[in-house]
Amino acid sequence: MASTSLFKFFSIFFFLFCLLTTQAVSQSNECETTTNECTNKEKALRLKIIAIFSVLIASVIGVCLPLFTRSIPSLHPDRNMFIILKAFAAGIILATGFMHVLPDSFDMLWSNCLKENPWHKFPFSGFVAMMSAILTLMVDSMATSLYTKKHSEVMPENSQGGDQELPIVITSDSKEISFGSQLLRYRVIAMVLELGIVVHSVVIGLSLGATNDTCTIKGLVAALCFHQMFEGMGLGGCILQAEYKWMKRAIMAFFFSVTTPFGIALGIGLSKTYKENSPSALITVGLLNASSAGLLIYMALVDLLSADFMGPKLQGSIKLQVKSYIAVLLGAGGMSLMAKWA
Repeated sequence: MASTSLFKFFSIFFFLFCLLTTQAVSQSNECETTTNECTNKEKALRLKIIAIFSVLIASVIGVCLPLFTRSIPSLHPDRNMFIILKAFAAGIILATGFMHVLPDSFDMLWSNCLKENPWHKFPFSGFVAMMSAILTLMVDSMATSLYTKKHSEVMPENSQGGDQELPIVITSDSKEISFGSQLLRYRVIAMVLELGIVVHSVVIGLSLGATNDTCTIKGLVAALCFHQMFEGMGLGGCILQAEYKWMKRAIMAFFFSVTTPFGIALGIGLSKTYKENSPSALITVGLLNASSAGLLIYMALVDLLSADFMGPKLQGSIKLQVKSYIAVLLGAGGMSLMAKWA
């Protein structure tokens, strides 16, 4: 059921994205583009192909690594090390929203290539990011309510098979209510977080694939590999805690892994016609970035950091809190440093 809904959502998303991209390509009144000594189409194409495989491998490693940690006792979701690594990954996701996606949106929507009225008269990036965060809260809350009503059932005694997906259990027993509610939250978090990551991953890939500036591409490839690997670790940790069966885990890991390479390939295919400085492209990508930033910031602060730091495990240990805060700062600081190149 969840995997079918996920397929439907991503199908709709890719259709809308391609529709918006086509509209951006069809515009002819683009801002005049400049060339420099780094502009080389043939060399840029080779670098883009390398980028596709490099980013794909980094994404697969990042998102799959947490999924295979059950065999490592110290990295089990109930252990302190997993909590610390999850805090590190949450810091990366938070910095991605604040330091990468949102500033890009401001740059695009305040570009000199756009008309001063209305784009320079109102902070659309901040407004859209705010509305995106509120909408994410609504989806988060309503999805939790709907899933709670739908899965208010008793868990069968034989449902603890090795590759079986753990059901959401909400009965009169207080322990089962706690377990079911927590598992429900993890599943909603995993799906909504993947939504935000997928949106900005395609946009990042499109930008890289459309440019012929080899100097820009070289810096972006290394930064994107680092970005995708550790962001994938954050998403992979959420998928692991959601207790999905292997098929659903594989579907979610697949979508995360291929979105940026897909964006790069799409950018390569549209590089002759796609003008990143055209008004329609700036507006489309700028608004997508703003909405993605709001979603990522909300998820990082509310569903990842706040949920863990206000939870019983961290509240019961000041030492673990300090370690987790350090991990958050390291993750956010490292990703913020990446903003210099990407």
